[in-house]
Amino acid sequence: MSNDTQRSTDAGESGDQTTGSTDGFDSMLPGVRRRDFMKAGAAAGGLSGLAGCTSLLSEDDVQGTASASGVDNSVPPGEHDEYYAILSGGQAGDVRVYGLPSMRELIRIPVFNPDASRGYGFDDESKQMLEDAGGYTWGDTHHPRISQTDGDYDGRFAYVNDKANGRMARIDLTYFETDAIVDIPNQQGTHGACAQLPDTDLIFGVGEFRTPIPNDGTGDLEDPDSYGSVLAAINPENMNVEWEVLIDGNMDNGDGSKEGRYFFTSAYNTEEAATESGMTRADRDDVKAFDIPRIEAAVEAGNYETINEVPVVDGRKDSPLNQGDEPIVHYIPTPKSPHGVSVTPDNEYVIVSGKLDPTASVIDIDKIDEVDDPTDAIVGQPKLGLGPLHTAYDGRGHAYTTLFIDSQVVKWDIEKAVEAEARSESPVIEKIDVHYNPGHLIAAESYTEDPAGDWLVSLNKLSKDRFLPVGPQHPENDQLIYIGDDENGMELVKDSPAQAEPHDASICHKSKIDPKATYDPEDLELDYTAEGEETMERVGDDRVEIEMYSTRNHYGFQEMVVQEGDEIEMQVTNIETTSDMLHSVAIPEHDVHMRLAPQETRKATFTADEPGVYWIYCAHFCSALHLEMRSRLIVKPEE
Repeated sequence: MSNDTQRSTDAGESGDQTTGSTDGFDSMLPGVRRRDFMKAGAAAGGLSGLAGCTSLLSEDDVQGTASASGVDNSVPPGEHDEYYAILSGGQAGDVRVYGLPSMRELIRIPVFNPDASRGYGFDDESKQMLEDAGGYTWGDTHHPRISQTDGDYDGRFAYVNDKANGRMARIDLTYFETDAIVDIPNQQGTHGACAQLPDTDLIFGVGEFRTPIPNDGTGDLEDPDSYGSVLAAINPENMNVEWEVLIDGNMDNGDGSKEGRYFFTSAYNTEEAATESGMTRADRDDVKAFDIPRIEAAVEAGNYETINEVPVVDGRKDSPLNQGDEPIVHYIPTPKSPHGVSVTPDNEYVIVSGKLDPTASVIDIDKIDEVDDPTDAIVGQPKLGLGPLHTAYDGRGHAYTTLFIDSQVVKWDIEKAVEAEARSESPVIEKIDVHYNPGHLIAAESYTEDPAGDWLVSLNKLSKDRFLPVGPQHPENDQLIYIGDDENGMELVKDSPAQAEPHDASICHKSKIDPKATYDPEDLELDYTAEGEETMERVGDDRVEIEMYSTRNHYGFQEMVVQEGDEIEMQVTNIETTSDMLHSVAIPEHDVHMRLAPQETRKATFTADEPGVYWIYCAHFCSALHLEMRSRLIVKPEE
């Protein structure tokens, strides 16, 4: 089938949906006709409550898309996948690492939530990191992005946001572990984690929720007109917030231009209301294009206000910095509550999905600073289907956009969208059903300047009937789609259940990430304790410091005797040199669990507050004598 052939789709049958007319439109979804909406599902509480209805899909439709014909994603036992996929974990507060194309889950990396399986949040270092980052008990990861150099993944770090608590974290891909978290001042609901490209010079945290700034109770708490939200620029090396920009309205997702000048955010609530009905009154909302060099020049010139120890630049429409020919923030009106925003690999366009409008807006990046009317920078606006949310790329001039309401992914031609009339369906090449109600999607290396163009994952919000029933809360459904054959079209290859509720992802070729199989002690702050160097020392009336090693099948001390009320600082090194030979230090009734990978040193501090005998054991199966790998902590009663 040629690229010019449009595959069949229900969405393509809908009539013209001219903004402003109310005839036949559903009031909960401005811009969507009732008859079109009813084909896709039912509305409950606005777009966020929409769900595809399985009764609207025939049995042939469901069975016919269960797997692909002629596309093999299997990876034989003992062989490796071609790609790492790093996917958000949502309210689990972690990120998931898949191998692609097999879709095998390799590991989970805890970020904002403690994880006993990795000892995360239980040793002193990670516990202190979580405490310094606000001390929250959970997080909501959304947008993992991998660091880049010269417009390509460099495999050093991944960054991910916390939508729940306004934080940003960095993951060291040498060891696949979180090594830094920043609690972003003046920001509530960080929705987006994106870089200044091509070299990851800054990480941007997109502040979604509008609050008083500062949010310390001193302002008018009940008047939404006094609220604001900020974009935060974070130094990727030390994770300090360098500056922030205050803007009008709410921000949503974000992406950076490939050459480093602009950072774009989608937006909603131009009305600056506090209710759903108020937030959806306007027909247009403003995409923001932040001019990074101009913002940095303003900071350098002292044109900012320091709020909570961070320079905050006024980027609102009426700011003096936005008057004249060199505004620091361009406001570009697009329809309607735009959601996903992404820059094309060639840096020609930024594409913004309509969400409450069936179109995507193609914005010419070079024209942004040239035109007098910001809307003149919009050079294409194809009609894609109902509920367009996020867009990915294959590097061959095609865009792939999720259609939340239609439960489809649509493939379309970017240049044809520029050439066509606004709201034309002619750029659409084909659509494929997904199951069900897709949010994000990601194609292999789509965020780089050179996408791979073979695999795509649609991260679907509902799975309904796709898996064995497990009670009222169903898994979500990550679906693997092959996009490498333009003639035969997209092919659905595999369903993969996911614990609710993940969002975005990044896919990187395996050649660009080089994890270490064992720790390099030089990379750790704690001193290495070799066999024969173990020490146990009382350093005060009520403090004991222990340094010891672990190996198959014993600890450096077979028993440790302390007094009731002693504070114990226990530092342990796994002296194994064989990869994958993990040990741990688990101490019942003291909430201690340190995971120790080969050559790793960790420390835990706790109080021996109850007399008795407490067995220390290894919680990672390490050998035939695993059960015998123990030590005794003897806590003598206070005299």
